[in-house]
Amino acid sequence: MPQSTDTLNVAIIDDHILSVTLDRPEASNAFNTQMAWDLISLFEELAVAPDDLRVVVITGAGDRAFCAGGDLKERNGMTDREWFAQHLVYERMVRAVVGCPLPLIGAINGAAYGGGCELAAALDFIYVSETARFAQTETRLGIIPGAGGTQNLARAVGEKRAMELILSGAVFSAEDAVAWGLANAICKPDELMDATLRAARAIANNAPIAVRQAKQAIHKGLQMGLLDGMAFEIEAYNRTVSTADRREGVLAFNEKRKAIFKGE
Repeated sequence: MPQSTDTLNVAIIDDHILSVTLDRPEASNAFNTQMAWDLISLFEELAVAPDDLRVVVITGAGDRAFCAGGDLKERNGMTDREWFAQHLVYERMVRAVVGCPLPLIGAINGAAYGGGCELAAALDFIYVSETARFAQTETRLGIIPGAGGTQNLARAVGEKRAMELILSGAVFSAEDAVAWGLANAICKPDELMDATLRAARAIANNAPIAVRQAKQAIHKGLQMGLLDGMAFEIEAYNRTVSTADRREGVLAFNEKRKAIFKGE
């Protein structure tokens, strides 16, 4: 079962929901190398041994920032070789997040800049606080987004908008994030986690194999042409037919009761 670390606060909620809090509030929850390794360990474990977990909720410690991106104090003075070596860790980190078979919901509680914006865009969907702010600031530092930002943000908000945001490094609001398709809803700061957990519980109450297959069908299908995507969807669908959960779902419907899914 995943454990808390020096950079992550990890907790189990209602048996099936994993809460992950980026826990470096003194640094606006910015990624350092240790946090990246901790996220790799966490998400690679979830990929091979999710246990009874069904949903992951990700947020930041405090009320000021979700994640300020890469820790530039740690990066200050790095040689090119050291920078490349660290970035390989960041690349592995975002691949571990994107490759997680469980649904990932973000509770974006403040600033999400640089790599923090990239992480938010890499999640399956996000709810945002009224105080949330977003930006891909890399071009202001002489680099470009390198943890999926040019890909995931463009997929969320469209090519033209992503061009504007990434090339300018402009800050955009929670309202903009919803209007442009990056975020699903805006919440008052003290209601953000409750709203996120309501969504997580709704998902966790559904058949977990079906949920994971649906997630894969959406993700993979969007990288294919329509007919190939529909063919992949059927493969994902067929995986659910022989499950005990499918039989339980139909039986519960006919018996007019709530289904009890076991992920089998």
